Amino acid sequence: MRPPKGRTWAPKGRTPVLQVSCRGHGRVSIAALICAKPGMRTRLIYRTRTYHHRRHEPKGFTVADFQALLQAAHTQLGGPISLVWDSLPEHVSAQMRAWIAARQDWLLVYRFPAYAPELNPAEGVWSNLRTKLFNFTVHGIDELAGLIKSRLKSLQYQPDLLNGFISETGLIVIPEPA
Repeated sequence: MRPPKGRTWAPKGRTPVLQVSCRGHGRVSIAALICAKPGMRTRLIYRTRTYHHRRHEPKGFTVADFQALLQAAHTQLGGPISLVWDSLPEHVSAQMRAWIAARQDWLLVYRFPAYAPELNPAEGVWSNLRTKLFNFTVHGIDELAGLIKSRLKSLQYQPDLLNGFISETGLIVIPEPA
């Protein structure tokens, strides 16, 4: 995850030079859920996975990782989940569909259209995260993963910002009937 160019606090007319010793190997993958429940604060539940280019190491999230994330969200939220999901191959795989079907009592899944990032509130999280990573240099993939986790942790305590990500998409949270 390489952030785009950003502004610096260098003196006017002097181009800042930042030494980076990392060769750029590795990848940090992030999966996140923005959870809204009427009458409760909006939550961000996330998981990260760091890929170091090691043998037999998964490059990204697997179906089992997404299942564990959803199970953890169900446990943490303590109630049924209506999930609005994109069409990532792991989300629509036969294994995931069977897992979802076995949990119909607490998991209801709605799918986004084929390509609709403007409807995905998590895109606001990614955009916000990129702007918070502009002026940092890291010396390894593990340091980048730690920086990402600390920025996501701070987002967890900003429910108004998370609500803004939801409202930006035009999605509406409707209270459940009593």
